[in-house]
Amino acid sequence: MKPLWLGAGLALLPALALAAAPEPKSFRDWMAGCDNVKGCTALSLPPEIADTVAYLRLERPAGPDAAVKLVLRLRGDWKKPPATVQLKLDGAPFPTGGKPLPVTADGDTVSLAFQPADIAALIEAARKATKLAVAAPGVTASVSLSGSVAALLWIDEQQGRLNTTSALIRKGSATNVPAAPALPVIEAKPAAGTVSEKDGKALAAALRKQIKQRDADLCEDDEMLVAADEAWPLAGERRLVGLACSRGAYNVTTAFWTAERGDVAAAKPMAFPQGEGDAGNMLTNADFDPKTGRMSFFAKGRGLGDCGVIGSYAWTGAAFVQTELSMMGECRGIGPDDWITLYRSTAR
Repeated sequence: MKPLWLGAGLALLPALALAAAPEPKSFRDWMAGCDNVKGCTALSLPPEIADTVAYLRLERPAGPDAAVKLVLRLRGDWKKPPATVQLKLDGAPFPTGGKPLPVTADGDTVSLAFQPADIAALIEAARKATKLAVAAPGVTASVSLSGSVAALLWIDEQQGRLNTTSALIRKGSATNVPAAPALPVIEAKPAAGTVSEKDGKALAAALRKQIKQRDADLCEDDEMLVAADEAWPLAGERRLVGLACSRGAYNVTTAFWTAERGDVAAAKPMAFPQGEGDAGNMLTNADFDPKTGRMSFFAKGRGLGDCGVIGSYAWTGAAFVQTELSMMGECRGIGPDDWITLYRSTAR
């Protein structure tokens, strides 16, 4: 079942097995979430329709000495991106004096990284202010602050900062902030052996025929899907076989099995954390690199790729273990690099 926080744009996605992942929380016009090591992110949600997409992204790792990062992003279709922007909080210049603030451009995205003093001032002002207005030559945009205080308070709670000196919202005199948990370390193993394209196609064709006998409705037989079937070595005589089972305008769902010594009758589904389908062996827009043992996926909520679920796994020699997971449940023009991270690790 699709989690309730997911926006309408994700209604087209296959149902993901998200029970093991914490869900981002919605706070009016803001969203917040934390990963497995208590690193937390808060995002403002841009209006659904705007000439310039503007949003704030606050990120803070866990731990007593963790610094806060706050960035303003502007995404637009401009011939020449602005070099500076001017900000106002409910009509009042911000920072005080209203000086133009320098920004950096990367393609169609412009970014402003706030300094610590301005971060503290903006968080304090958000208790009463409702809107951050952004202006530059040919550019006007605004960021809603409705829900920002609640989102940051929730982050304080998740990181054990309530009533401490490092809290974002509910400050106090205490200093006993929990240390950040250690990142999981995943040992990725490259595939051992080789499989020729001809042999891989033959193995995939045999498995597709076998799967059709087991469940006639599991995989569509569209020619474009069949052409995308592939097989890779894992170790010894074990092969990973991917059958492209369904496709839409911007999503292709692939089901993965393992087969020993080409015995497709005994092939087993390769289950993934957050995998789709009854067996958890399906991924959307998946890409496997046998040289590194890494598998990635990107389930798009719509063609723009500004919402959905993105993640990766590492082959350990026995299973695919999750290494990263990020989500964005609202289709509002926010790029994947800024989505809320729910799981991360050190894979080597």
